[in-house]
Amino acid sequence: MTAGVGRVVALARKEWREIVRDRIFFSLAFVLPVVLMFVFGYGISQDVENMPLVVVDYDGTPSSRAYIDRYSHCEHFEFRGVVGSEREAEAMIARASARLMLVVGAGFEDDLVSGRTATVQTFIDGSSVMTRIPRALEAYVDAINAAASADLQVTWLSRRLGVPPARAAILLRPVRLDVRYLYNPALESIWSVAPSLIMFVLVFVAPMLMALGVVREKESGAIYNIYASTITRGEFLLGKLVPNIAIAGVNAAVLWGIATGYFGAPFHGSVACFAVGTFAYIVCTTSLGLVLSLAVRTQQTTLMIASISGVILGFQYSGFFNPVQAMTGFPWLLAHAFPPMYYLDVIEGTFLKGMGFAGLWRELAALAGFATLYLAISYALFHKRGRA
Repeated sequence: MTAGVGRVVALARKEWREIVRDRIFFSLAFVLPVVLMFVFGYGISQDVENMPLVVVDYDGTPSSRAYIDRYSHCEHFEFRGVVGSEREAEAMIARASARLMLVVGAGFEDDLVSGRTATVQTFIDGSSVMTRIPRALEAYVDAINAAASADLQVTWLSRRLGVPPARAAILLRPVRLDVRYLYNPALESIWSVAPSLIMFVLVFVAPMLMALGVVREKESGAIYNIYASTITRGEFLLGKLVPNIAIAGVNAAVLWGIATGYFGAPFHGSVACFAVGTFAYIVCTTSLGLVLSLAVRTQQTTLMIASISGVILGFQYSGFFNPVQAMTGFPWLLAHAFPPMYYLDVIEGTFLKGMGFAGLWRELAALAGFATLYLAISYALFHKRGRA
């Protein structure tokens, strides 16, 4: 027993020295996670703000200018001015100088005064890769237009009935819808993005570092020293896992500090629950890298597979961009077949929802199950005698 522990410790020390001495591996272990956190933290945003708006006003009356002011003073839009024709405005959209165009037709004020419906056209750039952006712009335009129409109706009814505007507003809207957002009242996207990046960085970096460490020994021939030694399969795998788990743990703590201290994401839940979930997830990701390293032979192949799978699992099938609840069929099954989705639930629950072990035990159990599964697969794949 003592000899086995000594062999594990010796192998773990050897692995640690190789990581620290190699600049590439050191950067991959400690620099890349922080860089990814800041790059994606600033680059990924769910907010649609300051979108450039251009206006064509064929009416040119006080009523049309008052209507346009509602858009120009809105924080969601960056007003690029009034142009003389739709062709000029379309050219601005084509050059990406504007993302939407508002066209107020001639007779806008006359229609309002006479009680007819005034028509305003809105053209939105639909070429964006993210379809949620034009849809969000449409929602903003609808909301502003609805508010303008409601104010006109209140003014008309107040004058018609001779009642105060407040009373007229009640008559027009007898039922008021009061919407509140739970857990993130101000809808600060960084509160969700920054903690979620912990999940992505760990599934992107930890398997890659783990896999490259083993494959490098295959390419250099150092693995044959392991084959010829008295170390057992379990001792070899444990000696490889321990330093990589420790490195991932340090990275998780640093990323947690960046998310809360720098990006200002609140943490309302159980620290112990988050720590347990993070440890289980780290074991999952490092064990997944170990499985990958035992299945491939070259560092280039390992790097390619680890990076691609990390991006796909971390972004596409974890719930980071698309809610898993909205998935059906194969995408839904794929999301449930890997650990990132469960760890993302742990992050959302502990950071924003104030949850602990009682509410997240299913996710923690799933992560523990994945960790056990990947460790078992690693043990089954590794053999002391290399295959020809």
